[in-house]
Amino acid sequence: MFIKEISEKNRNYTIERRRFYHSYPELTLQEVETAKSIIKDLNELGIESTSLENGYYGCVGIIRGGKPGKTVALRADIDGLPVKEETGLDFTSKNEGKMHACGHDAHIAMLLGAAKVLNEIKDKLCGNVKLIFQPAEELAVGAKEVIRQGFLDDVNACYGIHIWSNIDAPKINMEYGERMGSLDLCTITINGYGAHGSAPHLGKDAIVAASAVLMGIQSIVSRVNNPLNPLVITIGKVDGGKMYNILADKVVMDVGVRVFNKKLRMEVEGYMRHVIENVSKAYGCEGILEYNYVTGSVINSEKHLVDIARNAVIKLYGEDALISMEKVTGAEDFSFYQEKVPGVYGFIGARSEEVPGSEFNNHHECFTVDERSLERGVAVAAQFAYDFLNEDEGK
Repeated sequence: MFIKEISEKNRNYTIERRRFYHSYPELTLQEVETAKSIIKDLNELGIESTSLENGYYGCVGIIRGGKPGKTVALRADIDGLPVKEETGLDFTSKNEGKMHACGHDAHIAMLLGAAKVLNEIKDKLCGNVKLIFQPAEELAVGAKEVIRQGFLDDVNACYGIHIWSNIDAPKINMEYGERMGSLDLCTITINGYGAHGSAPHLGKDAIVAASAVLMGIQSIVSRVNNPLNPLVITIGKVDGGKMYNILADKVVMDVGVRVFNKKLRMEVEGYMRHVIENVSKAYGCEGILEYNYVTGSVINSEKHLVDIARNAVIKLYGEDALISMEKVTGAEDFSFYQEKVPGVYGFIGARSEEVPGSEFNNHHECFTVDERSLERGVAVAAQFAYDFLNEDEGK
């Protein structure tokens, strides 16, 4: 129970740090002052840290245990969003047009709180704890850079958690299996041939072809894919045409693809390319697909780690603290950590009737969190790290 007690003792510290970082959000690849502040916080705790390089503004702290053993990584993302905050909080964003609308301020604070707890008990740890304050999650490039710079090379397991508006505070979700979807981004270009709108037979209408392509792509979801494998294809932007009386010679569409199943993910590009090229050809146009694989699915495939995380929650707060949650198709670059080392990813509730704004979804301009969850996030992360490192002690 000592971890719970230390977390409670540091409650005000965690809340204060959350409010500080909430007030000064920085966008992806611009987290300069955020990283400096985190390093300063770690230094004040007596924790050594190393900065990321090559234009990535984050850092990794290290807590060295009193006994040799494994290494566990705890991760928090630190970037904000280009959102004008409308919460009305006393500690609202001071950086105009920027906001921690996804709760990364809470993630920073919970990891700093866990660092404070673990540093206090480091002599009891059988191994080391890495504290990864990761930039550039919103563009899904930060995790890959953390890995590329070697910070996971000696790590045996990793842990991450997201504060979530669809869960009541301070409940926690830790489940085995698929948790978040992959994300791939595509650009579809339909090239036609312009003509006067009064003589459409003299041209090849890229807008008509694009409309057929758009509907054909949705048939991949409804008629090609096995409905037991979730698949979302969102054509979120269509750009084409010049005037009402000119046949469009070009249409460009921006597309997002989300799945859970790894095999299906590798098949979708081929399905789309077949539809785009052949449907466009049927309308006398050329269809071109540029397909970019962005981030994989977050899958808690290591039952042993899920059990450690769930037992950490139960040990601290009882069975009632756990809550079930359906998987979501939103993406997270924590998936790259899980591809490199075994990992577990959970969610912690933000929503409360007592906290106006906490009912709004992540990324909303009024989104905020019930700060009661922060203390639990601190304790569970620290308990997970302790239990993972010390599980073999005495065997």
